[in-house]
Amino acid sequence: MPITVTMEIPEELAAAVTSGGRDLSHAALEALAVEAYRAQRLSDSQFRRLLGLSRWEADGVLKAYGVWLDYTVDDFNREGEAVRRRNSSAADERG
Repeated sequence: MPITVTMEIPEELAAAVTSGGRDLSHAALEALAVEAYRAQRLSDSQFRRLLGLSRWEADGVLKAYGVWLDYTVDDFNREGEAVRRRNSSAADERG
């Protein structure tokens, strides 16, 4: 069940806390999610799900805040193996 959070921001400061006309609600959710990820309270998949982002979009958001995606050598190797299996299967199907 979703939770609604309400904040009161003085009108004259609302524009200062968002940039480029971004939606204030989304900017606040994004900042909250980034801080939770930085503090390791959200996993990578939880972070992406909360903001509705792909892995690459999430990486871009995190980089904008100076936070790096928690991506290990094991993750790299696991994804590389998955790509090799997929490519091998596709080659087998082509004959």
